[in-house]
Amino acid sequence: MNMPEWIKPALGGAAAGAVALAVVGFAWGGWVTQGTAQTMVSQAAAEGRVSALVPHCVERASTDPEASVVLAELKAASNFNRRGVVEKAGWATPLGEERPNRALATACSTALADL
Repeated sequence: MNMPEWIKPALGGAAAGAVALAVVGFAWGGWVTQGTAQTMVSQAAAEGRVSALVPHCVERASTDPEASVVLAELKAASNFNRRGVVEKAGWATPLGEERPNRALATACSTALADL
């Protein structure tokens, strides 16, 4: 089978164009793989859950009978230890969960420190 002479350079140009398109798309075009997209979705869902539960955590802190003691301990604690104070008080444990949520405890301690 005889192929015209222009086929080889055309196929080479198409292959080079496809590679260049993929490189540009993934590097600057915002393309991501399925695994990266799933990671991004999981991260966004976790952040959304935390931001939705922070007001509940602050409300639990304000209605806790021992809130003044815990808040004083929170103010005295370093930034590194504040999360542990909120976890120990039980304010960062979402309803139906057995263990406190670390990200929620961090966000809640920041919100409580600002009060």
